[in-house]
Amino acid sequence: MSAFVAIGTSDTFELTNDGWFPDIDANLARETLRLDGSITDARLEAALVNAMLSVNQDLAGFKALAVVMLHPSLGDMPSSQINEESRLVHLYKRAVICTAGAELVERYRSFDTSAEGNKNAEALTPNIDELRRDARWAVRDLLGTRRTSVALI
Repeated sequence: MSAFVAIGTSDTFELTNDGWFPDIDANLARETLRLDGSITDARLEAALVNAMLSVNQDLAGFKALAVVMLHPSLGDMPSSQINEESRLVHLYKRAVICTAGAELVERYRSFDTSAEGNKNAEALTPNIDELRRDARWAVRDLLGTRRTSVALI
């Protein structure tokens, strides 16, 4: 099992994944989440690594089956291509970025405990829920399972 490694330069800030799942471009994650300068590279890296660990765990069974079927990486699995990249890779990156975004927004809430901070925290709650939902949907889409299960009461 390989470790996650951050490679940082002025232009590139990429997190190396386990070799089967794709690497994550932290600059792309920053742009996608529209993060300002208050989120340091170290905080972004920590959130992305945690998100990669979480999503990789969610997809461990999927990966094991794919490896048995001799797919050397997620990007090598049969799938449609969007913008010259596998649909599955797009979904994986979305899951990781949304999971990291939810963690960062949750952490941001705890910085300001004034009345204004509490008001801002309440306003951020739907955003956290939406990011978690988007991450969950991306994983389910990747797995080919339903997004919602409904039971009659």
